[in-house]
Amino acid sequence: MAKKNKTNLLSEFKAFITKGNVIDMAVGVIIGAAFGKIVSSFVNDLLMPLIGLVMGKVNFNDLKWVLATDAEGNITSSVNYGTFLQNILDFLIIAACVFLLVRFVALVRKKAEEAKQKNKEKEEVKAAPPAPSEEQVLLTEIRDLLKEKK
Repeated sequence: MAKKNKTNLLSEFKAFITKGNVIDMAVGVIIGAAFGKIVSSFVNDLLMPLIGLVMGKVNFNDLKWVLATDAEGNITSSVNYGTFLQNILDFLIIAACVFLLVRFVALVRKKAEEAKQKNKEKEEVKAAPPAPSEEQVLLTEIRDLLKEKK
């Protein structure tokens, strides 16, 4: 009985893993992690040094409030707000990129939906029989009148 449960659990897990959504999500997580590293490097290695230079050669990693020092003057406790500022900037850049990506995807989907709707409307117009010409209407009326006389 235990072997049957293991086999059933294993087959359910295999079905779960091979679903498209799970694989898509895994790819998204991997790409997101790599993108996060790129943005962190951009902020830490390019952007923050430039901001520090503009602000008078400030190194944001060195920005801190010293809470306590030992007898020799070494810092024993501090609040490292410079690193916190870098992380906030990291987050804001990643959030902006994700927002722009989601906005772009929504725009592409909207345009695809509009194109699909246009094609559907064109097909409906093509499927509808054409309106009879004036000549056809006149001939139909004549036919109906002749039928009434008989």
